[in-house]
Amino acid sequence: MSINVKFWGVRGSIATPSADHMKYGGNTSCVEVNVNGRIIILDAGTGVRLLGNCLMERDLKDYLFLQSHTHWDHINGFPFFGPVYRDDVSIKIMAGHLSECGGIKKVLSSQMCQPTFPVPFSELSANLSFTDFKAGESFSLGDGIFVRTAPLKHPDGGTGYRIEHGGSAICYITDTEHVIGHPDKDILDLIEGADLVIYDSTYTDEEYPKFAGWGHSTWQEGIRLCQAANVGQMAIFHHDPSHDDAFMDNIAEQASKVWSNVFVAQEGMTVSIEPAELEEKISVAY
Repeated sequence: MSINVKFWGVRGSIATPSADHMKYGGNTSCVEVNVNGRIIILDAGTGVRLLGNCLMERDLKDYLFLQSHTHWDHINGFPFFGPVYRDDVSIKIMAGHLSECGGIKKVLSSQMCQPTFPVPFSELSANLSFTDFKAGESFSLGDGIFVRTAPLKHPDGGTGYRIEHGGSAICYITDTEHVIGHPDKDILDLIEGADLVIYDSTYTDEEYPKFAGWGHSTWQEGIRLCQAANVGQMAIFHHDPSHDDAFMDNIAEQASKVWSNVFVAQEGMTVSIEPAELEEKISVAY
């Protein structure tokens, strides 16, 4: 009955394959959620390539993508996701911000058009299906898995997700901009009582004023929201490419002094959330 979360990509904006980004990871956003063998993939940044290799090794052939949005750093791993080239795989892809502008299929296929990519979308062999909904809607995935969503404040739109199962809940809130002193009610409602919230912490509060309008938030705002909403734990996520390992170590130290229930997401990290009746619900492994 547990929910297992694995971080395959934790970086924002652009991949950072450099020596001083090795500890926390350089791949862009991709998180695997395993609910009793059901695989839900949150975003298709560059981290999805390694996830795809792992899924093929595990011979898993049925998965769901929930896209927060479709800026390049969250979709540019999709053409390198190995399972899309297998005809024995079924993949469903959902997004909540594109129903009025062509849909998720149009965006994913357009990034594979010449002259920017050599393999056309039509060459993908997997059984692909696409669903566009409006952020704020809720839906069941079957097997006791329920998803709630909320709109995020980000250029071109974005969607936050809450995945519930067996009395446990995880939330994925990335690429959202806050207004200083005005907590986002949509986010507060979505994350209320969640066991784990993965939150867009691209900047620090000190950096934030310089990047107004860029569509991101801070780890300090994430803590404020999570504490107000009685969240179990928070993962600092979507690290700015300029924040190297030393910078992230400093954030980890500062954040732990503010709230003991926060940690910095690292590529390869796993988080297990056990059924609600257990006293020790969450475990984190590096």
